[in-house]
Amino acid sequence: MYTFATIAIIAALTLAVTRAVRGPTIFDRILAGNTVGTLAILLLIAIGFLFGRPEWLDIALTYAFLNLIATLTILKYVRYDDLEYDSSEEGPKS
Repeated sequence: MYTFATIAIIAALTLAVTRAVRGPTIFDRILAGNTVGTLAILLLIAIGFLFGRPEWLDIALTYAFLNLIATLTILKYVRYDDLEYDSSEEGPKS
């Protein structure tokens, strides 16, 4: 069962990398990059259980947090062209 799941994740990972390379817009590429990160987490988990190493789940969880932080940071940079943007510094909109 884990072997089939690993093969399916690798196939999906191949499609996501293709989308990241060929994406027409930057947001398509960011989404594909996030998908690659998520599939890498699933691949870590599946291979860990395939080889009888369930402690790899801890590594996968750490990578999941890093993937989330990196994606949010990239999206903020793309939207505002600056990582120091603070919406509270702007005056009230009229």
